[in-house]
Amino acid sequence: MDLLSIENPKFLKKFSIKELEQLSAEIRQFLIEKLSVTGGHIGPNLGVVELTISLHKMFDSPKDKFIWDVGHQAYVHKILTGRAKEFDTLRQYKGLSGFPKRSESEHDVWETGHSSTSLSAAMGMVIARDLKGTDEYIVPIIGDGALTGGMALEALNHIGHEQKDIIVVLNDNEMSIAPNVGALHHILGRLRTTGKYHWVKEELEYLLKKIPAVGGKLASTAERLKDSLKYLFVSGMFFEELGFTYFGPIDGHDFQALMENISYAKKTKGPVLLHVITKKGKGYLPAEKDKIGTWHGTGPYKIETGDFVKPKISAPSWSELVSETVRKLARNDERIVAITPAMPVGSKLEKFREEFPDRMFDVGIAEQHAVTLAGGLAAANMKPFLAIYSTFLQRGYDQMVHDICRQNLNVFFGIDRAGLVGADGETHQGVFDIAFLRHIPNIVLMMAKDENEGQHMVYTALKYDEGPIALRYPRGTGLGVPLDPELKEIPIGTWEVLLQGKDAVILTFGTTIKMALDAAKALAKNNVSVRVVNARFLKPLDEKMLLEIFNEGIPILTVEEAVLEGGFGSSVLEFAEKHGFTNLTMKRMGIPDRFIEHGSVEKLLEEIGLTKEGIIKNVLEVIPKKEKGIKYG
Repeated sequence: MDLLSIENPKFLKKFSIKELEQLSAEIRQFLIEKLSVTGGHIGPNLGVVELTISLHKMFDSPKDKFIWDVGHQAYVHKILTGRAKEFDTLRQYKGLSGFPKRSESEHDVWETGHSSTSLSAAMGMVIARDLKGTDEYIVPIIGDGALTGGMALEALNHIGHEQKDIIVVLNDNEMSIAPNVGALHHILGRLRTTGKYHWVKEELEYLLKKIPAVGGKLASTAERLKDSLKYLFVSGMFFEELGFTYFGPIDGHDFQALMENISYAKKTKGPVLLHVITKKGKGYLPAEKDKIGTWHGTGPYKIETGDFVKPKISAPSWSELVSETVRKLARNDERIVAITPAMPVGSKLEKFREEFPDRMFDVGIAEQHAVTLAGGLAAANMKPFLAIYSTFLQRGYDQMVHDICRQNLNVFFGIDRAGLVGADGETHQGVFDIAFLRHIPNIVLMMAKDENEGQHMVYTALKYDEGPIALRYPRGTGLGVPLDPELKEIPIGTWEVLLQGKDAVILTFGTTIKMALDAAKALAKNNVSVRVVNARFLKPLDEKMLLEIFNEGIPILTVEEAVLEGGFGSSVLEFAEKHGFTNLTMKRMGIPDRFIEHGSVEKLLEEIGLTKEGIIKNVLEVIPKKEKGIKYG
């Protein structure tokens, strides 16, 4: 079949199982070929091909609503809803999003990128449907990993209580919530999939009640026996006790089983849970064999070998530099422990786990728990290092305020993927953390200009015993600078002048330092002298240096790869107002007040004007024209 010709999923209604199987093979080949060029979430999507086809065959999207949890497994859904022809642009600037996107298609009814939101969103849609008196099916699809998120469990509890019609699909890719229990488990599983389970359960209850009661003892024993049998042999009892009708486990690659169970689910009143077993990466051997998540999301790769296509680089990744420095220091400090919320590979903590298996904790998709767990460790005089992506730290905001900063606990936060991240787009851009952290009392927030300063900041953070401290670091690799053999502490709240100048001063940090230096050097050729300051501590500010700059009356430009509202530049303005400097000449550059979509970081920076040329333009605008005699154009 020509996948590029698909406009909507209606054609599936007439397809036989044999035709569906052929379509599955074609979709897998299409994904393997396209993602080898663009990169993307190949493992999750190869695993849900039959499941997605079956859902679209048995339901009527967009009338019926599919809510994809996280959304990185929605590529097959995109193909079946007419977007195959756009896959060459997947995750590229102005191209097809790697996640569901409402503006792309009427079939995308909920935008995701973070985990564990589907059940709450679906319940909202269910309530709206019932209030309006319409009859569409609401179908959230959630993975077993996403169920570790507290939000998903909160939603399950509410759904079970309300007893409204909803069909939850649990996509379990062979990493079950609990181990399966022997042959009887599978027998009851088969009884469920043939629709006979409820008959068996009711018969068991009826027969037990026929046992004569002697002083009530046998009756109570019978009830306990019934309950014991249920809990011993039925994996779905957890969901049934929450108020769901459970169907499963179902082979997620068997069209007959999938469609039969979806049919039963559609006829069942109240909340239903379809427990579907799938194979992540199915159909492509390198992805199938992956046990640690390497093939969850990738860059380009060679189809024949499965080798990743990576540029030759000599510098370490920022994640590796930070985690390896922590590992080095942990050898001499038994108090140091590492925590990650389901990102041991992304945060490069595998080597730490190998060397210190008892001091490494992957808590799953549970960011709130991860933050407060770190707090508990700190309260017991340990030195916890929590490696967490900026975009996911947002989910632990209350814990940062209430549990960590309020108690002034010594937790070291490694804020990974700080700044623009590129292809994952607006759900993952790490541009909000400065704004949502710097106003919290007690926290220290810093970002290094290069990896050498970065390793010293890690050392500083683990030596710091006066409260919480956070190091922001970007996605990707360092600059390739030499690393000092001896680590040293950097005085908290101190900045450094990287380039002297008298006409204007640029205050910046991290990834934007290089473009500021390049801009200053270009301006020097036009007789404009610009000072460049590495404002490496975002909180506390270097108050001594700032007061000196303010007293000079020199024009100021702040530059940050983060949101302007509430960001670093705002903190400089606040400090000026606090100290009575109301006539400063100052401009701020950063992320504008909108969500930044997907594309290469270079393209995105160009789009928002956060470039060397943008810095030159803004410096010239803050310098009095008459004094410099500069022509503007």
